[in-house]
Amino acid sequence: MPSVPSRRALPGRVLSRRLLSTVAVAAVAALSLSACAGSDPAADGDGEIVWAIEGANLSAGHMDPQTSQLDVSAMVQRAVLDSLVYQEADGTFSPWLAESWDVEEGGASYLFRLRDDVTFHDGTPFDAAAVKANFDRIADPETASAQAASMLGGDLYAGTDVVDEHTVRVRFSQPYAPFLQAASTALLGFYSPAVLETRADQLKAGGPGVTVGTGPFELTEYTPDQDIVYTRNDDYAWGPDGGGVASFKTLRVDILPEASVRVGALSSGQADVVTNLPPNLVSQVPADDTVESIAYPGLPYSLFLNEKYGVFADQKVRQAFTRAIDVDTAVQEIFFGQYPRAWSILGATTPGYDASLENAWPFDQAAANALLDEAGWTGRDADGIRTKDGQRLTARWIAWTPVPDDRAALANAVQSDLKAVGFDLQREVLEPGAYNEQYGPKTYDVTDWGFSGVDPDLLRSHLATDGFQNASQVSDPAIDALLEQGASTTDTDARNDVYAQVQQWNAEHAAIVPLYSPALISAVRPDVTGLTFDLYGRPLFATASVG
Repeated sequence: MPSVPSRRALPGRVLSRRLLSTVAVAAVAALSLSACAGSDPAADGDGEIVWAIEGANLSAGHMDPQTSQLDVSAMVQRAVLDSLVYQEADGTFSPWLAESWDVEEGGASYLFRLRDDVTFHDGTPFDAAAVKANFDRIADPETASAQAASMLGGDLYAGTDVVDEHTVRVRFSQPYAPFLQAASTALLGFYSPAVLETRADQLKAGGPGVTVGTGPFELTEYTPDQDIVYTRNDDYAWGPDGGGVASFKTLRVDILPEASVRVGALSSGQADVVTNLPPNLVSQVPADDTVESIAYPGLPYSLFLNEKYGVFADQKVRQAFTRAIDVDTAVQEIFFGQYPRAWSILGATTPGYDASLENAWPFDQAAANALLDEAGWTGRDADGIRTKDGQRLTARWIAWTPVPDDRAALANAVQSDLKAVGFDLQREVLEPGAYNEQYGPKTYDVTDWGFSGVDPDLLRSHLATDGFQNASQVSDPAIDALLEQGASTTDTDARNDVYAQVQQWNAEHAAIVPLYSPALISAVRPDVTGLTFDLYGRPLFATASVG
């Protein structure tokens, strides 16, 4: 379910190649890839980079980062959508569309002085009114934004004021510490006001003349489920750190849901950059190519236990669930040692991570059995599944398709471990529509995802009573108060203390069961140079060259 560029080495980046066990790669010759795929700088004199991505759900209304919760939306539209500020690798912020800014009233107000030389791809000037139009659109309930609206402060957002043509003030009802980080992302990037006035209803579908920003590239062609073509913005002169016009003309994004197909496209030269590689295919990357593995900050891939529905209303059952799973063995074997086992609901590269939780809840089958006994699940049926008052200890796990092979293997390991203590976990892999039919009314026991984010405020959306991703249906006034305190506290040490308390609470309460911290693994052909990556591991093409 689950959205800053860097010029320096990033935490969690793995630059060395890894030798993993070999798996068969689908024959690319049998595939029908884009006839224009592959980079040939001589073709038009300016060069083309072909980027192969998974992108399976983009066509299902996820081309708009202001409304989509999928990482891939922000990843591809970063080429089009610029931000007010730019987050460096060390977490600091530098100018982008805003030349400077002041944090006022302890973080309850932010005054931005904007560049006066920026235009959208349709020729519309970028100004304070454009900032207001975009932020007000995100906050408007009719837009049905979730993640972006939350990053804009949710109910704390009090409005955006146009001070003058190139000065804008963003206000909150109380200090809101995460705002600068949020304002550096594509989710709070800017569309042309002309589009917002006339074609806002088409932004989810996206396309030329609709996805119009100020970025280094313009979206010029889009064939859903096949490819997106971005063409260089020759007027671009306002990139972060003095960045200007890209050195190549065309960025072609090939949508190839099968990971083995993406590797095959790279090996054959039909793609120059591939992302979202699973660990078991890294060994298939050609020896001359560079592999970049950058750990996601944010919420690790986790299981969400619905405490308002079914057997997980009992904390002892939730605690037993966590102790029954041999997470270390499963993660090590399935992900070939590339992804670390997670101990907390914040990943180790996320500010505010509480390292004291490491090894705090190891695999312990005896402890799991004892907890289930204490919870009254002492009977056994003919299949060895525990029973109480004639009811089987059963839970239903709904998963959003497509499910990568490695996560399917992890699910099998989880089910096997739980069965060993008499817990029957049934898993249903559902198409998005069917998934939402159950996710909306929360008629499931377990669901799963990871969620990338640099600021620990992301926990507010997952654990606050009214959090838009509160899949566990947590409703605890004390946690609500802590999350509100974390959002309004500007002192780093005080914020870290707040989020440590939230993480420790979850380790005991067992609302969310973190399993592993994924990384975004990319591979780059040697003729592509100057490629950079943001704090989430997403490639940034504005500084790249090909040839």
